[in-house]
Amino acid sequence: MSALAWIATASLVTWCFLLFSRGFYWRTDQRLPGYGEPARWPDVAVVVPARDEAEVLALSLPSLLRQDYPGRAEIVLVDDGSADGTGELARSLAARHGGLPLTVSAPGEPDPGWTGKLWALRHGIALAEAREPEFLLLTDADIAHQPDSLRALVAAAGPSADASRRGRGGRDSYDLVSLMARLRVAGGWERLVVPAFVYFFAQLYPFRWINGSRTGTAAAAGGCVLVRTEAVRRAGVPESIRQALIDDVALARAVRGQGGRLWLGLADRVTSVRPYPRLRDLWAMVSRSAYAQLRHSPVLLAGTVAGLLLVYVVPPAAFAAGLLGGDPAAAWAGGLAWAVMAGTYGPMLRYYGEPLRMAPLLPFTAVLYLLMTVDSAVRHHRGAGAAWKGRTYARPEAAPERR
Repeated sequence: MSALAWIATASLVTWCFLLFSRGFYWRTDQRLPGYGEPARWPDVAVVVPARDEAEVLALSLPSLLRQDYPGRAEIVLVDDGSADGTGELARSLAARHGGLPLTVSAPGEPDPGWTGKLWALRHGIALAEAREPEFLLLTDADIAHQPDSLRALVAAAGPSADASRRGRGGRDSYDLVSLMARLRVAGGWERLVVPAFVYFFAQLYPFRWINGSRTGTAAAAGGCVLVRTEAVRRAGVPESIRQALIDDVALARAVRGQGGRLWLGLADRVTSVRPYPRLRDLWAMVSRSAYAQLRHSPVLLAGTVAGLLLVYVVPPAAFAAGLLGGDPAAAWAGGLAWAVMAGTYGPMLRYYGEPLRMAPLLPFTAVLYLLMTVDSAVRHHRGAGAAWKGRTYARPEAAPERR
């Protein structure tokens, strides 16, 4: 066998491993558990950090105001130094739509050592805790909820605040329940990049491993996180993760590090209304935190680049080179690896309503993500760091490893 054939075979073996031994990450059946209503609906405070979100707030905030929740719930929107009238718009929307009571507050500029979103969450959580809610719903300003979203989240979390035992009826109860919001897929670049973004996230953090009690894997999706207030206190959040750029993963690790139980799945009731019409918009979304995910390590970056090339680029390259160069072993190994890759991507494409014919394009999208990750590293080492909403974090810490 040629060297190319051996490399293609290594890629095929890797895909067989991913197919069966990575928590079946490619399946899309981890959806919010449908449990019965609790005997008592606990109090909930919804905390919404918002910075320059006037463009999307009119689509998202009314969905929170009109939540059909049987218990007591209120919304705290933290206007994080907006220059576009976000706070004023939020007040006017509350006056127009009614529904859940809304408090709008502004914390001022972040203290040194804080990322902006976590600074806003710190302020919002402090205001919310004064009402002593049992749960906090942390949701982004671009996230729209179906009217039954909050009650479904609370019902799924279960009645017990003790993560070491099962709740009523012997079923699991959770300290943190998070939904990966269904991101907008409208334009061509969104169709190409967004389903892959969720696919790669699930490959990195298999939902089944997170939801199982016997693994140390921890992650959440920051757009929609329901967490017990007591779990937040035990984990010292957000102070304990104040420099994390990937705040959702850091939050989940902090909660799990204190013995909390987690659940993460794909959303049916929660959607993102933020548009990413251009490639540069998607590029900014990914590159701002990609190198932080690698703990700002050149060694991990080199390993990631090599891994992406082996797993995603080698199969189509070996298939094409094998056919053109008369190397049937390379063509067969590369073609089979490419087929397995496309097959694992199919369920995510169906979840987003995209045609399966897009599945073979995953290698091209993976190259885009590789370039975004390298760009993130270059920006970091040039001192530019991560830029978002007018703020730049030159050397933020990665999400801390807490077990």
